[in-house]
Amino acid sequence: MPLQPTLSLDAARQVLAAAEAKAKAENWPCVISVVDAGGAPVLLVRMDNAAVPAGVELAPGKARTAALFRRPSGALEDAINGPRPAAITARGYTLMRGGLPLSANGVVVGAIGVSADTPQHDEEIAKAGAAALASFIAQK
Repeated sequence: MPLQPTLSLDAARQVLAAAEAKAKAENWPCVISVVDAGGAPVLLVRMDNAAVPAGVELAPGKARTAALFRRPSGALEDAINGPRPAAITARGYTLMRGGLPLSANGVVVGAIGVSADTPQHDEEIAKAGAAALASFIAQK
């Protein structure tokens, strides 16, 4: 039986490093969290002068939400604000932009969550991290 891909610590470090590099380049200090496919923490970084003190809870929550729902956390925010307001009843999840699933060979292996100063910046930083996973996998 073939094993499902998993998120290694080295891969998680690459994801986090790329996201942090994007945040530094844009001067968007933030909190970045990487979790495994089950939403359990792998890495968390709180950059100096992170814009939102609550980011230490929001970023891991966004990552966990993206991992367990297998979709961007922003999709749930959109549902609440649009056709499915009942999504707000998903207790224990962070239904805000900034969480993206991380996939390897079409399988969700984890997620990244970011809490910076705006939802758009959160997503841009998270996308930079997610792109790094694709590069890391291609090099293997």
